[in-house]
Amino acid sequence: MSLDANLASWLALSQIPGLGNESFRRLLQTFGIPELIIATPISSLKEVVKPAIAKAIVNGIDEQVLTAVSIWLEDTANHIVTLADTEYPRMLLNIPDPPLLLYAKGRLDLLNHSSIAVVGSRNASAQGIRNAEAFSQAISEADLCIISGMAHGIDAAAHQGGLRGRGSSIAVVGTGLDKIYPSANRDLAHLLAQQGTLISEFPLGTPPLASNFPRRNRIISGLSLGCLVVEASLRSGSLITARMALEQGREVFAIPGSIHTPQSKGCHELIKQGAKLVETPRDILDEFGWYSVPVKQASFVQHSEQLFDHLGFDPVDIDTLSQLSGLTIEALSAILLQLELDGQVTILAGGMYQRIV
Repeated sequence: MSLDANLASWLALSQIPGLGNESFRRLLQTFGIPELIIATPISSLKEVVKPAIAKAIVNGIDEQVLTAVSIWLEDTANHIVTLADTEYPRMLLNIPDPPLLLYAKGRLDLLNHSSIAVVGSRNASAQGIRNAEAFSQAISEADLCIISGMAHGIDAAAHQGGLRGRGSSIAVVGTGLDKIYPSANRDLAHLLAQQGTLISEFPLGTPPLASNFPRRNRIISGLSLGCLVVEASLRSGSLITARMALEQGREVFAIPGSIHTPQSKGCHELIKQGAKLVETPRDILDEFGWYSVPVKQASFVQHSEQLFDHLGFDPVDIDTLSQLSGLTIEALSAILLQLELDGQVTILAGGMYQRIV
């Protein structure tokens, strides 16, 4: 497929070395749409940007780049969304440095879906992984999309949990969308492309450069109503995301842990600085007045009472609960999720459930 002149102009400007978002916005304010910017005489461009950048604008984009993008867009799952498009995420319009265009793979509707960021350590504990999955699934079941960065550990677990719920999940990556990083998350990336969305502000072919990952964090927080930090050391990149969330006026939440665990120290520091301590997904949902779709009340009361006859304070797996209560796994999953949201049940290692009230 051939690119229309408008998109080709956006791409041409977005890939000029040294032309940052701020300078790009000055050009838009001064000359109008990208097509008009490219048609502007170099003498006028030099009044707004450096001479080398003005020269690059006049020279235009490498045709090989346009060809590569055209081929990539032949896949109907692939999209490019510019700042001028109606699909552009409204939440990003309110941050200081919104990306001028986004490469997207998957569901465009999720870009403007109410969302919560869930981030944390790459070297997460087993309990941290379980918390990330459980919180993300419960929040997603309440029809909030889960945003994370597709890194090892907490990020990957957050995406897995988000994909199990109605809200699905978006991965904001620090490479071009034709690259998968880390490669161990290849299956997760394919699942996100099918059921959720992957997005990046970086051109196709961009490798995993260390400097790009802190930059992509502003998009993770910017897309979201709030940011949950599940586990983080004091040097964790997740604290950068939390700081950016605060600067963008977003809510920050943190799950506490053992005072002896390095992965908990970042969360404890955030709590000291004013982040909201959370113990259940309901703590986050209540903050925004966001509620999960209730189970039919009469059925829920009857079945939860039936379940509590067999759910004690000792851990038990869902298969055993199904045998004891006579309820199907599907019915139990819905009831247990609602009880977890209400703070009456917790999920433990190995998918075990335990009554806590």
